[in-house]
Amino acid sequence: MIRWILMLIATFALAPAGAELYKWTDAEGKVHYSDQPPPASARKTEKKKLTDKPSASSLPYSLQQAMKNFPVTLFSYKCGDGCTRADALLAKRGIPHSAKDPRDAAIFEELKKVTGGDEVAPVLVVGRRTLKGFEEKAWNSALDTAGYPSTPLAPLPPAEKSKPAEKSMPAGEAAAPAVDPEQPPPQN
Repeated sequence: MIRWILMLIATFALAPAGAELYKWTDAEGKVHYSDQPPPASARKTEKKKLTDKPSASSLPYSLQQAMKNFPVTLFSYKCGDGCTRADALLAKRGIPHSAKDPRDAAIFEELKKVTGGDEVAPVLVVGRRTLKGFEEKAWNSALDTAGYPSTPLAPLPPAEKSKPAEKSMPAGEAAAPAVDPEQPPPQN
Protein backbone atom coordinates (compact mmCIF):
# COMPACT_ATOMS: atom_id res chain seq x y z
CA MET A 1 0.00 0.00 0.00
CA ILE A 2 2.77 2.43 0.91
CA ARG A 3 4.45 1.57 -2.40
CA TRP A 4 1.33 2.70 -4.30
CA ILE A 5 1.11 5.94 -2.34
CA LEU A 6 4.77 6.70 -3.06
CA MET A 7 4.22 5.94 -6.75
CA LEU A 8 1.23 8.26 -6.82
CA ILE A 9 3.21 11.06 -5.15
CA ALA A 10 6.07 10.53 -7.59
CA THR A 11 3.65 10.67 -10.51
CA PHE A 12 2.34 14.05 -9.37
CA ALA A 13 5.79 15.42 -8.51
CA LEU A 14 7.42 14.37 -11.78
CA ALA A 15 4.51 15.12 -14.09
CA PRO A 16 5.12 18.08 -16.39
CA ALA A 17 2.75 21.03 -16.19
CA GLY A 18 -0.33 20.40 -18.29
CA ALA A 19 0.09 16.62 -18.14
CA GLU A 20 -2.88 14.31 -17.73
CA LEU A 21 -3.36 11.63 -15.11
CA TYR A 22 -5.75 8.73 -15.58
CA LYS A 23 -7.41 6.62 -12.91
CA TRP A 24 -9.33 3.51 -13.85
CA THR A 25 -10.61 0.24 -12.44
CA ASP A 26 -9.89 -2.99 -14.28
CA ALA A 27 -12.20 -6.01 -14.67
CA GLU A 28 -10.89 -7.49 -11.40
CA GLY A 29 -11.69 -4.34 -9.42
CA LYS A 30 -8.08 -3.16 -9.11
CA VAL A 31 -7.53 0.61 -9.30
CA HIS A 32 -4.75 1.91 -11.59
CA TYR A 33 -3.10 5.32 -11.93
CA SER A 34 -1.14 6.25 -15.05
CA ASP A 35 -0.16 9.04 -17.40
CA GLN A 36 -1.26 6.77 -20.27
CA PRO A 37 -4.91 6.46 -21.35
CA PRO A 38 -6.67 3.41 -19.87
CA PRO A 39 -7.35 0.33 -21.99
CA ALA A 40 -10.76 -0.04 -23.65
CA SER A 41 -11.66 -2.79 -21.15
CA ALA A 42 -11.38 -0.38 -18.17
CA ARG A 43 -14.59 0.04 -16.18
CA LYS A 44 -14.57 3.27 -14.20
CA THR A 45 -12.26 5.91 -15.68
CA GLU A 46 -11.33 9.41 -14.59
CA LYS A 47 -9.09 11.90 -16.34
CA LYS A 48 -7.41 14.76 -14.48
CA LYS A 49 -5.35 17.52 -16.05
CA LEU A 50 -2.36 18.53 -13.95
CA THR A 51 -1.61 22.25 -14.10
CA ASP A 52 0.31 24.82 -12.14
CA LYS A 53 -2.96 26.51 -11.16
CA PRO A 54 -5.18 25.03 -8.46
CA SER A 55 -8.38 23.52 -9.83
CA ALA A 56 -10.47 24.73 -6.92
CA SER A 57 -11.50 28.35 -6.62
CA SER A 58 -8.91 30.62 -5.03
CA LEU A 59 -11.64 32.46 -3.12
CA PRO A 60 -11.89 31.80 0.63
CA TYR A 61 -14.30 29.01 1.57
CA SER A 62 -16.57 31.33 3.58
CA LEU A 63 -16.97 33.60 0.55
CA GLN A 64 -17.64 30.61 -1.73
CA GLN A 65 -20.41 29.48 0.65
CA ALA A 66 -21.99 32.94 0.80
CA MET A 67 -21.93 33.14 -3.01
CA LYS A 68 -23.50 29.69 -3.31
CA ASN A 69 -26.22 30.18 -0.70
CA PHE A 70 -26.95 33.90 -1.15
CA PRO A 71 -25.98 35.06 -4.66
CA VAL A 72 -25.96 38.84 -5.08
CA THR A 73 -27.54 40.65 -8.02
CA LEU A 74 -27.53 44.41 -8.52
CA PHE A 75 -30.10 46.00 -10.83
CA SER A 76 -28.57 49.35 -11.66
CA TYR A 77 -27.42 51.77 -14.33
CA LYS A 78 -25.98 55.27 -14.16
CA CYS A 79 -29.13 56.55 -12.47
CA GLY A 80 -27.53 59.06 -10.15
CA ASP A 81 -26.15 59.12 -6.62
CA GLY A 82 -28.02 56.01 -5.40
CA CYS A 83 -26.67 53.78 -8.17
CA THR A 84 -23.17 55.21 -7.83
CA ARG A 85 -23.15 54.60 -4.07
CA ALA A 86 -24.59 51.09 -4.57
CA ASP A 87 -21.75 50.16 -6.95
CA ALA A 88 -19.20 51.72 -4.60
CA LEU A 89 -20.48 49.77 -1.58
CA LEU A 90 -20.24 46.42 -3.35
CA ALA A 91 -16.77 47.29 -4.67
CA LYS A 92 -15.59 48.48 -1.24
CA ARG A 93 -16.71 45.24 0.41
CA GLY A 94 -15.40 43.11 -2.47
CA ILE A 95 -18.78 41.47 -3.06
CA PRO A 96 -18.95 39.28 -6.19
CA HIS A 97 -22.26 40.00 -7.93
CA SER A 98 -24.17 40.01 -11.17
CA ALA A 99 -24.85 43.50 -12.47
CA LYS A 100 -28.05 43.85 -14.50
CA ASP A 101 -29.07 46.91 -16.49
CA PRO A 102 -32.88 47.35 -16.27
CA ARG A 103 -32.95 49.39 -19.49
CA ASP A 104 -32.86 46.05 -21.34
CA ALA A 105 -36.49 44.89 -21.82
CA ALA A 106 -35.93 41.32 -20.57
CA ILE A 107 -34.06 42.52 -17.49
CA PHE A 108 -36.71 45.16 -16.89
CA GLU A 109 -39.32 42.37 -16.71
CA GLU A 110 -37.06 40.42 -14.34
CA LEU A 111 -36.71 43.53 -12.17
CA LYS A 112 -40.51 43.93 -12.00
CA LYS A 113 -40.87 40.28 -10.89
CA VAL A 114 -38.21 40.72 -8.22
CA THR A 115 -39.70 43.97 -6.88
CA GLY A 116 -43.35 43.02 -7.15
CA GLY A 117 -43.94 45.44 -10.01
CA ASP A 118 -41.97 48.42 -8.70
CA GLU A 119 -39.87 50.24 -11.28
CA VAL A 120 -37.01 51.47 -9.12
CA ALA A 121 -33.21 51.42 -9.24
CA PRO A 122 -30.93 50.46 -7.68
CA VAL A 123 -32.23 47.13 -6.40
CA LEU A 124 -30.07 44.64 -4.51
CA VAL A 125 -31.03 40.96 -4.36
CA VAL A 126 -29.18 38.88 -1.75
CA GLY A 127 -30.38 35.30 -1.99
CA ARG A 128 -34.18 35.66 -1.68
CA ARG A 129 -34.08 39.08 -0.04
CA THR A 130 -34.80 42.15 -2.19
CA LEU A 131 -33.80 45.68 -1.17
CA LYS A 132 -35.29 48.54 -3.23
CA GLY A 133 -33.40 51.82 -3.45
CA PHE A 134 -30.03 52.40 -1.83
CA GLU A 135 -29.91 52.45 1.94
CA GLU A 136 -26.38 51.69 3.10
CA LYS A 137 -27.28 50.37 6.56
CA ALA A 138 -29.92 47.95 5.21
CA TRP A 139 -27.64 46.76 2.39
CA ASN A 140 -24.74 46.15 4.80
CA SER A 141 -27.06 44.29 7.16
CA ALA A 142 -28.32 42.00 4.39
CA LEU A 143 -24.78 41.29 3.17
CA ASP A 144 -23.55 40.66 6.75
CA THR A 145 -26.44 38.28 7.44
CA ALA A 146 -25.64 36.36 4.24
CA GLY A 147 -22.04 35.87 5.42
CA TYR A 148 -20.26 38.25 3.05
CA PRO A 149 -17.08 39.91 4.32
CA SER A 150 -17.08 43.58 5.29
CA THR A 151 -13.73 44.03 3.49
CA PRO A 152 -12.36 42.25 0.40
CA LEU A 153 -10.80 38.86 1.23
CA ALA A 154 -9.27 38.15 -2.18
CA PRO A 155 -9.13 39.50 -5.70
CA LEU A 156 -12.55 38.86 -7.17
CA PRO A 157 -13.64 37.78 -10.61
CA PRO A 158 -15.21 40.60 -12.60
CA ALA A 159 -18.92 41.19 -12.04
CA GLU A 160 -21.20 39.61 -14.60
CA LYS A 161 -22.74 42.45 -16.54
CA SER A 162 -26.03 42.11 -18.34
CA LYS A 163 -25.36 45.10 -20.55
CA PRO A 164 -22.88 47.95 -20.23
CA ALA A 165 -24.44 51.05 -18.70
CA GLU A 166 -23.13 53.79 -20.94
CA LYS A 167 -25.87 56.38 -20.53
CA SER A 168 -26.06 58.56 -17.46
CA MET A 169 -28.79 60.54 -15.79
CA PRO A 170 -28.57 64.34 -15.73
CA ALA A 171 -27.32 65.90 -12.53
CA GLY A 172 -30.05 66.49 -9.99
CA GLU A 173 -32.21 63.43 -10.87
CA ALA A 174 -33.63 61.37 -8.00
CA ALA A 175 -31.47 58.59 -6.54
CA ALA A 176 -34.12 55.95 -7.21
CA PRO A 177 -35.97 56.95 -10.38
CA ALA A 178 -38.59 54.91 -12.19
CA VAL A 179 -37.14 52.80 -14.99
CA ASP A 180 -38.82 52.58 -18.38
CA PRO A 181 -37.06 50.34 -20.94
CA GLU A 182 -38.91 52.02 -23.80
CA GLN A 183 -37.43 55.41 -22.94
CA PRO A 184 -33.76 55.35 -21.96
CA PRO A 185 -32.55 58.08 -19.61
CA PRO A 186 -31.80 61.39 -21.36
CA GLN A 187 -28.26 62.01 -22.60
CA ASN A 188 -26.12 64.72 -21.01
